[in-house]
Amino acid sequence: MSRYSIVVMLEVVDKSGKAMEKLLKELNAAGSDEATLTDCYQYEDNQAGDEDAFAREPFVLRFSCPDTAVKDLILIPVHTKPEDSLKELDELHDVVQAVRSNWGSDNIMILGDFNADGRYLSKRKKQTMRICSEPYHWLITDDVDTTSSNNNDNTYDRIVVYGEKMLEAVVSGSAKSFNYQEEFNLTDEEVRHTTASSNHLTERRLLKLRVCKTLSVSDHYPVEVELKTDQNQEDAAPTRPTAATKGRAPKKGPQKKTEPTAVKKRNPAPKKKSGDAPAAAKAPTKRRRVIK
Repeated sequence: MSRYSIVVMLEVVDKSGKAMEKLLKELNAAGSDEATLTDCYQYEDNQAGDEDAFAREPFVLRFSCPDTAVKDLILIPVHTKPEDSLKELDELHDVVQAVRSNWGSDNIMILGDFNADGRYLSKRKKQTMRICSEPYHWLITDDVDTTSSNNNDNTYDRIVVYGEKMLEAVVSGSAKSFNYQEEFNLTDEEVRHTTASSNHLTERRLLKLRVCKTLSVSDHYPVEVELKTDQNQEDAAPTRPTAATKGRAPKKGPQKKTEPTAVKKRNPAPKKKSGDAPAAAKAPTKRRRVIK
């Protein structure tokens, strides 16, 4: 998470209920002036004749980002119900219009687990959705694998921006999934777990289970995107990526594969990666990333 300036986390599984509290405490202790949450609200899913369209109503966030090309950034995190992904994703158009009306800004990014692939959403049905036409722009395309499971290479997680201004604020080619399995060299390991047998009162046995370190983190890769910073602020500190996409990972066929959304900073002198857009003329452009 240190890679990013803003991170959106979805579907956190923690029976103790303490993990998020601990995470927030440590993150807030670190401090950051790259982005400041200025407003937020839960979308009211109460349109007449179409109430309760979402299984999980979007929680809309507004940030002040003084060093980016867009100073005002609105994020709409999404986690659709798989079986209803087509309807819920189409309804996001109404959410966007409500946000535009409430806050008077078009700097909108939708990101999260869309369940927008495989048996949940065909390419044909996807094209019928209102958010699949102008002025919406899908940054994570269908060829990107966002699942850490070796059993599929679906593109469930997406990042979508609204309007040309927001699209122009994105660093070209920066939207991608972050394969943390390869980045951190995670491998499978065998561990011994003590479990009770069917007769748990009198008999116990040791079972050797194969545990995948990657899946123990998440069954999704994070998707990330990087936002341009204001070229006129040459003295501004380098920025990180935003949780949403950080480079495009090709889908896996037979090969093995290895989820978050965020905004991430770059080092002052980053190495140039293949596929990156050429540097802007004269004054270098500082960038910020967002990850989901």
